[in-house]
Amino acid sequence: MNLKTKRIASQIGREIGLILNEEAKNEILKMVSVTDVTLDSDLTFAKVYFMTRLEEHEKVEAELNEASGFIRRELAHRLDLRSTPELRFVYDKSADYARNIDEIMEEIKDND
Repeated sequence: MNLKTKRIASQIGREIGLILNEEAKNEILKMVSVTDVTLDSDLTFAKVYFMTRLEEHEKVEAELNEASGFIRRELAHRLDLRSTPELRFVYDKSADYARNIDEIMEEIKDND
């Protein structure tokens, strides 16, 4: 991603976080943190990575993707873009992966 695309992706992530916290009526969506946004080269499609404290991240992902039209409309009002990208929400597994590595390291340490 070039610098302009990275800046736009960062701005999209920040605004989605605000929309979820301020505008969403669904309490599940208020428990979401946007961790990253990737954009395709022509800015028509955005993959939005998120984390949640809830165990049922598949349900949260489905709720977010169902609300993507609303979120996209809100983004269009807040951002000065020629067109607002289509949004796809994906659960960010990096925290789960890090937690798993920590558990393995603790297990190794305990066995020494």
